[in-house]
Order: sequence, then structure tokens, then C-alpha cells
Amino acid sequence: MNLVDSSGWIEFFKAGANGPLFKPVIEDRHHLLVPTIALFEVHKVLSRALPEALVTQCLDVMRLGKVLDLTDARAVAASKAARLHGLAMADAAMYSLAREFNATFWTQDVDYDTLPGVRYFPKN
Repeated sequence: MNLVDSSGWIEFFKAGANGPLFKPVIEDRHHLLVPTIALFEVHKVLSRALPEALVTQCLDVMRLGKVLDLTDARAVAASKAARLHGLAMADAAMYSLAREFNATFWTQDVDYDTLPGVRYFPKN
């Protein structure tokens, strides 16, 4: 299983330099986990620059993976991850979901660089 964080999705949708690194993972939708918090963050960023119809199409691509809600148990797990790794709330929620499913966590956010189970690509 794989989980792409918001920075990876945004890089992919904006056709950034690291976009091709995330493409095979995103296209393997049967092994793709998508936290609802990633939908929030991607919508927030893309809606600043793109028409709403295009943003909706991007979110529909994300929804091809298995969308994961932030339940009460997952919120507590995220809080523990935040404390343990010094992560912000959204970052901890996504990372703890990856850990729950023993998924590889794909990112270009340096906050995850040294954590177990992470595939980190520095931003260009």
C-alpha cells in the first residue's frame, strides 16, 4: 500500500519537477490510500489558482484510491505521532494513517525525511 501526502499530490497535479516521481504510485489506485485531510489540503492550494471544475477533476482522481476518514481512534493515533515526531496535525494524521496500513508514505516534505516507511524526494 502507498499513501501520497498533499505535497506529492500538488506536485503531480501542477506538473512540477517531482511530479513524475509520484505518478506511478498515484496511477496504482488499487494500492493507494487517500486521507480526507489530503483532499482538504489539495483543494485549498489548487483552488487558489485553478477553476473549480478543474480542481474537482483533480479531487476525483484522488478519490480513485481508498479514501480514509479521520475517525476518533485515528485522531488519537495522529496526536501520538505528532508528539513523538514533532509533526503538525495534518502531517501527523497522514503519517499515522500510513503506519496504520503499513503503507509507504510518499512525500517531498522535509518534516518526514528521517521517519520510517517514508520515501522522501527533496523539492527542486
